[in-house]
Amino acid sequence: MKLVPIGIAMLGDERRSVMERLEPRCMEQIHKLEKLIKDRVKYLDGSSPEVVTAPKVISSIKDSKEVGEYFLKHGVRVLILLYYIWDYPYLVWPLVNIVGKDKPILNVSNNEGEYPGNVGLLATDGALRQAGLRTYRIIGDLDDPKIQDEIIKWVYAAEAYASLRGQVYGMYGGHSMGMETGYFHMIPIQKTFGVTVYQIDQLWLVKEMEKVPEEEVEKGFRWLSELLGDRIKYDGKMLTPEKLKTQLRLYLAMKKVNEEWGFDFCGIKGQRDLTEHVIITDVAEMIMNDPYDWNGRKEPFVCATEADSLGALTMQILKYVSGGLPVLFADVRLYVPEKDIWIFANSGNHSSYYAAFSLDPKENFKKITLWPAIEMYFPSGGASVEFDAAPGEMTFARLGIRDDKLYMVIVRGESLDLPEEEKKRLKEQTNPTWPHMYVKLKASYEEFINVFPANHIHGVPGNRVKELVHFCHIAGIKPIVLGEDKKRFLEPLWEQVK
Repeated sequence: MKLVPIGIAMLGDERRSVMERLEPRCMEQIHKLEKLIKDRVKYLDGSSPEVVTAPKVISSIKDSKEVGEYFLKHGVRVLILLYYIWDYPYLVWPLVNIVGKDKPILNVSNNEGEYPGNVGLLATDGALRQAGLRTYRIIGDLDDPKIQDEIIKWVYAAEAYASLRGQVYGMYGGHSMGMETGYFHMIPIQKTFGVTVYQIDQLWLVKEMEKVPEEEVEKGFRWLSELLGDRIKYDGKMLTPEKLKTQLRLYLAMKKVNEEWGFDFCGIKGQRDLTEHVIITDVAEMIMNDPYDWNGRKEPFVCATEADSLGALTMQILKYVSGGLPVLFADVRLYVPEKDIWIFANSGNHSSYYAAFSLDPKENFKKITLWPAIEMYFPSGGASVEFDAAPGEMTFARLGIRDDKLYMVIVRGESLDLPEEEKKRLKEQTNPTWPHMYVKLKASYEEFINVFPANHIHGVPGNRVKELVHFCHIAGIKPIVLGEDKKRFLEPLWEQVK
């Protein structure tokens, strides 16, 4: 994972007589917070963000400038201000102005009468907010598990926001079939996230496919064949061994271009150019989003089908806040009123991870079948990936845009394991050759359908609502939390005072 360094600093008292007594205790708190972040903020690939601690407690203008330059030198892009004693609030400004007022800022304080760090927090962060900065506050004992969880959730959100800045989205082809909800709206996305797009025609991939080493294609083909056996349903026309190999060539070509051009995540148009004249993109998209391929474990690389740009950006955010997990991409396909459940299904882009929520491809592929593509829609042929997603808690999200203002809809749900006969009946109403997730949302049909911004939805396992709300507040966009969770979140100050 591409991560940014986190800086931890503490403001102190100008009076040297005070600091001579209390600085060792203050530094002990800084290192306790440093250890907490290093131990708890872990990503799927084993990486953790670098934590840079201030070499001293800031108790003078000179200290503040020196710590600011120290953080700048070490590339700090997320700032945590820790409070343990009373401080002189104006000392925050040289530090913040040097590091940059655009950085996510968390204020963390103890809640003690003897050492009133929370008084310093309110005085100092009050000054930051007066100047229009969007900050967050956590007050409590660093040894309290609830406080620790609060800090870690904010850190994941801040890492997502800060790491996104400077990233480039590679878009292969334009937005597919005229789906305007997937368009890359340059100005609000640039202003809000610091992300840009570079568009490459799909012809580039087709030409790169011709250069892919044949031995690597054969290696991938053997891997899939061994995992799936007779669950690759060759029909001699729409799905043949050569067409499956062509899908693997597409994956390898896209992987190569992503690396060579420096893309951080991508989307591929597919319909109708590739799907009518080359091959369908389902297998390539699946493996791109998977945490493995035939060469072993790898970082999931977000790839959105139909070049859905806001979908890809949502997926990249979810990947970061979940600690690097593969992200689900699906159509909001069908509501089943008698059961109050949704079917989330799409012809491509379900990572195989969702078949069993496993990092072992053997476990996931036990549930997967490759079917011939539907000729009416996809005349070039290839394999469609089919499985029923494993049961478990999920958090779903989607970025939307209204009048050039970005927002995010967030809702929790549960992926259900239904009886086989029932799943078969429901799949016949959609398409039995595609991946399906049967979802009970923790929000009503009316609430969901009233605000959801697109036909595509994205999700990750677990409860990530708080991380996503933190992310939205840091980025300055509106989080629209649905269902029972919306009562848990207060509107931030900058929304209440406009």
